[in-house]
Amino acid sequence: MSPRISRRRAFAAAAAAGLGLPAAAHAAPAPAPALRGGRFENLRVATYNASLNRATEGKLLEDLKSGEDEQIRAVAEVIQINNPDILLLNEFDHDEDGAGIELLRRNYLEVGQHGRTPVFYPYAYSGPVNTGVDSGLDLDGDGTVGGAGDAWGFGEFPGQYGMVVLSRHPILTDQVRTFQKLLWTDMPSNLLPTEFYGEEAAAELRLSSKSHWDVPVQVGSTTVHVLAAHPTPPSFDGPEKRNQRRNNDEIRLWADYLTPGAQSRWITDDAGTRGGLAAREQFVILGDYNSDPADGDSWPGAIDQLLTHPRVRDTKPRSEGAVEAAKDQAGANADHETDAQYDTADFADTPGPGNLRVDYVLPSKTLQVVSSAVYWPAKGAPGSELTGEEPFPASDHRLVRVDLQVRA
Repeated sequence: MSPRISRRRAFAAAAAAGLGLPAAAHAAPAPAPALRGGRFENLRVATYNASLNRATEGKLLEDLKSGEDEQIRAVAEVIQINNPDILLLNEFDHDEDGAGIELLRRNYLEVGQHGRTPVFYPYAYSGPVNTGVDSGLDLDGDGTVGGAGDAWGFGEFPGQYGMVVLSRHPILTDQVRTFQKLLWTDMPSNLLPTEFYGEEAAAELRLSSKSHWDVPVQVGSTTVHVLAAHPTPPSFDGPEKRNQRRNNDEIRLWADYLTPGAQSRWITDDAGTRGGLAAREQFVILGDYNSDPADGDSWPGAIDQLLTHPRVRDTKPRSEGAVEAAKDQAGANADHETDAQYDTADFADTPGPGNLRVDYVLPSKTLQVVSSAVYWPAKGAPGSELTGEEPFPASDHRLVRVDLQVRA
């Protein structure tokens, strides 16, 4: 997708946008050794499930065209406050010609919301996803074929709940790897419930409910691989636990991808290239992974496949607002094992699952980490109206960010 603005203009805007950044950024534990000698630059990487999905195809484009949709304005303001250099948006309805991305930039991000400094992203990547794409099979076991439950990934129309990577730095588009069509049966020792789907359907079922992308971004002399995904929620299923199992194996795809050798040899991208990410490459895992380390409905140990991976650093971003929300809302939150300060999503409290940690920014251990945070202001703090119930909450998820330093 071609940029709308020059890099000079983007970098100037980025520098100016240093105004108004939230102060609640926490130093990361056990950082990598500080960069010594040479030049380096700061890099803020973020993920945000912005809930920019709509019930019908084309409705998001209508809302983006107006420039006046209050929820989208709130999303844009959250982005402007946090000012990431690289941002993954989950739940952004995909359209083939990229019109939605262009409208988001022009009508919302590049327009100051409530006095905020505009943000500019000259580079963007998006691609097709499995949500809403008809499989021609009875995947939900209701005896009929067609509808959201029989798509390769649950969705009312192709592209619903899509993804977008926005960047101030060049995206190496010709090197992007996608794994939209990778079969679940290709994964060794998978959790696929073949008995539920039947042999024929199980043999054709795709692993990724949306897609998995390896998007290389050139930051100075460093290439940072953005590993983007949005695994299916581990719920809305039956005793066969098909969504729990799929969520686990979608997460496992990245764990295998980061393990050179036999463990990643089974992986084949949509272009037919086999294997995972070379050991020397640097990366950041981004996305809403719908999996909390201890609470909710995840398959046991699902997200730990990434959090404890030998190449991955978990900076444990946190916020004061999440602690306050869990205490005030009570319900399922009272019995949670995960410390509320790490929560990233505000879900139903009664009967549950309560607030959870499901959104992640996980850099490789070879990258220098400076700080990290979840954007969830406490009540009454500036920006808290964007994460509360009134007047226009941006999303039930919170933006999560990590600040890095990379070689210039």
